Amino acid sequence: MRRARPWWILALLTVAAVGALLPAWPSRAQQPIENRLVIITPVARTVTEPTVAAFREFARRRYNVDVQVTVVSAGTPVAYGRIREWGGRPEADIFWGGEPALFDDLAERKLLAPVELPESVLREIPASIGTPKPVLLKDPRGFWVGCCLTPYGLVYHPRLLRRVGLQTLREWDDLLDCRLKGQIAQATPDRSSSNHATYEVILQLYGWQKGWEWAQRLGANTGIFVARSRDVPTVVAKGEFAVGFAVPAYMAFEDLLSGYELRYVHPTAAFVTPEPLAVLAGARNPRAAREFIQFALSEEGQKTMMARGQYGISPKYRMEGPPGSPLARMAEFTGIKSFFEKPVRNVYDDDVAQKRYSEVNEVFRKLIVERHGELKRRFCP
Repeated sequence: MRRARPWWILALLTVAAVGALLPAWPSRAQQPIENRLVIITPVARTVTEPTVAAFREFARRRYNVDVQVTVVSAGTPVAYGRIREWGGRPEADIFWGGEPALFDDLAERKLLAPVELPESVLREIPASIGTPKPVLLKDPRGFWVGCCLTPYGLVYHPRLLRRVGLQTLREWDDLLDCRLKGQIAQATPDRSSSNHATYEVILQLYGWQKGWEWAQRLGANTGIFVARSRDVPTVVAKGEFAVGFAVPAYMAFEDLLSGYELRYVHPTAAFVTPEPLAVLAGARNPRAAREFIQFALSEEGQKTMMARGQYGISPKYRMEGPPGSPLARMAEFTGIKSFFEKPVRNVYDDDVAQKRYSEVNEVFRKLIVERHGELKRRFCP
């Protein structure tokens, strides 16, 4: 005769049987990605908001996870400073956009984690563009990856430009014409990576001494130093100033889409940034962070950003579409359909920029900002 099982074994078997019939609700630990993500970025909300919205829909569709995303807007130098202050205990998960030199510096300080993307994804992105100094599109060490291409150039208001006696602008030196005195808007390099990178282009194009002489002459024509790079094309679009210096093209494109009269110029040797994406070391939501980066590099992510004026990071994406579409209008606005189909002249050396980043900011403050009135009297009395 078979001995009866103890009551506690029968109870466990009953619970197990009932549990098998219940739906399998994943716990937080079982979720493939976290349901929170914090991004610190200088990239304008006109790009971040549609990209984040598309990512959240993707996460719901693929993982059944509703990711709550917080975007902290900060200029690249400011964001960089905060990440250093956090010291490996970051209040954000992703650093997105700006000058690659700062990302390289953070990687050396062990404040970035490897992006750990599939090889099939990284293979789509070329190593670099441009000569004689290649612009890296992804970090060979694997700590950041470019998500899109943003050219930095200048913008002008056609009516105001004609009012001072000029018809168009083509190159950086055109900005030194004294007829533009008080008509140029720019940020300062300690608040804007597009401004900092563009001054590095000038310094490396002309040399340290002649480059700062050029910067002083531009300072003589500058009517305002705005708080952030996004404000530069806006004050020009509104007709407050004739010219904007060191402007990310996609930011100016938003003002064009809003109906303002604006022209964009990409001068020779103007910098192009790959808008790096990186996971911060110690991030609280690393899986969601890496999934966001992979989404940004997908066809869906690339097309979302391109519709807001960002160029694709891969040669297979071109800025073209039906007449009147955002892509067609952006190509007409900049005169560029792809940075992979034309020679790109680049003199910007990332290593040089990284080593003297703070020095350039300090010299600019002392030589340009603090002597602004003197420069105006000296060069364009």
